[in-house]
Amino acid sequence: MKKDNKKVIYWLLAGCILIFIMVVVGGITRLTHSGLSISNYKLISGTIPPMNDVEWQTAFDLYKQYPEYQKLNHQFTLQDFKDIYFWEWLHRVIGRFIGLVFLLPFLYFLITKQLTKPTIKKAIILLGLGAFQGFLGWYMVKSGLVDNPDVSHYRLAAHLTTAFITFAYTFWVALDLMFLSKKEINTSFRNLIRWGLVLLVIQIIYGAFVAGLDAGFIHNHWPMMSEGKFIHETVYIEQNPVYKNFIQGKSGVQFVHRILAFVVLGFIISIFIKSKKMSLTSYQFKGVNILLIMVGIQFLLGVFAILLQVPVWLGVAHQIGAFFLLSAITFTLHRFSK
Repeated sequence: MKKDNKKVIYWLLAGCILIFIMVVVGGITRLTHSGLSISNYKLISGTIPPMNDVEWQTAFDLYKQYPEYQKLNHQFTLQDFKDIYFWEWLHRVIGRFIGLVFLLPFLYFLITKQLTKPTIKKAIILLGLGAFQGFLGWYMVKSGLVDNPDVSHYRLAAHLTTAFITFAYTFWVALDLMFLSKKEINTSFRNLIRWGLVLLVIQIIYGAFVAGLDAGFIHNHWPMMSEGKFIHETVYIEQNPVYKNFIQGKSGVQFVHRILAFVVLGFIISIFIKSKKMSLTSYQFKGVNILLIMVGIQFLLGVFAILLQVPVWLGVAHQIGAFFLLSAITFTLHRFSK
């Protein structure tokens, strides 16, 4: 049987689609403040939601024992609880389903010897990333069950960034199997795209910081911050010492996210301009053009998210934009790397 065949590629691309759906639902879960509605973790039985009034009341009573209900949502009715429970439950169920979609076909392909040794190694890395992502999800939730009725923005950033990295790596492995022929590499241009990817990942991390700190609900002006200031004084006075403002202060984190948006935009524009002086393949041409379009769309989504104080639909759209932008730069980098 032919190794690394089309079925393997479809399996990997299906994984990409599921991770995308997982991230979208995760974004909705965060923006609707639903993430702490399930305060325990049961791998098997947790797949089934409460099925009757008694089970719902038991789940609600458990929720009442934790800070989010006691400090923020003490006015919640059972129906309010059901609304937020749904998104967290769906997020967890999709996570379990992704685990099965990665593991079971991998075992099948492995037993039937449809994978080459390099692909087996890459698939094991993917399984490890998936398991680590599941751990980070619970580790994040635990941070909101102690004293502060909100999750750690550091843990949220780790959880979200790992999801993006898992997607990008899955996509990269699929591209390896789709494009088998090698070509001469322009290493300097490839390295330029690599730096663009690094900048984008840092920007994604800061986007998670903004989400985790609810920093999108302040300074809702653009291009300046509040009171028409480029750097509002709250950027550097919220935390002490000063450097903490830029990793855990609401204004400081938002300021960094704003500035990085311009840096990423300018960097990708420079990639696009430099590419026009080169002889490109069809896929390279499509890659740099899609990359430019996506960074423009994502930049605008970020601006409107700030101006409109991050309504749920726009927050989700901005997260989807980041996903497609990461896809575009991953594809472009692959086409200039192999």
